[in-house]
Amino acid sequence: MMVTLSQILGSRDRRAAREKELLRLFPGCSLVCLTVIPPGSEKRSKLSVAVGSEGVRAVSAAFGEHIVFADTQDLETGFEHYAVVDMDPLAAKRRAIAVEEEHPLGRLMDIDVMGEDGIPLERASSGAPPRRCLICDKPAHECMRSRTHTPEELLSVWRETVRSCPLTGTSQNTP
Repeated sequence: MMVTLSQILGSRDRRAAREKELLRLFPGCSLVCLTVIPPGSEKRSKLSVAVGSEGVRAVSAAFGEHIVFADTQDLETGFEHYAVVDMDPLAAKRRAIAVEEEHPLGRLMDIDVMGEDGIPLERASSGAPPRRCLICDKPAHECMRSRTHTPEELLSVWRETVRSCPLTGTSQNTP
């Protein structure tokens, strides 16, 4: 199902409210929020669910006993996973970056970490370099800003990355 810009923006507002609520319910904890946002207007598919499921497993493994609450939402506007962790936000951000960089599907996930103030920590706060483009390996924000690659190119690489990952159990014929 294709989603509209209005639906995406509404989802972003709802996610921000959910994040704020979780931080209020669990004072002194940090929040890890994993989202899967494939390029294009289709945000939920068998492949995006496979990436999200792998992301949940990776977050669970990375944060383990520090997780005090977890919730997953598989929505038409995208896959979301929230994990409240009893650890320092900077330490949590370092673990999130490790998942993004080391997991075979990590570049297809966005893992934000927030402290009690609700502001997502930047990668630079932990000394990490900017995220890389899926296609050319330049900083992703540069390619996004200049629209270096077409949505079709990005989606093709995104799909191929998922299909070639043995962890997902998807095949070459999966839409």
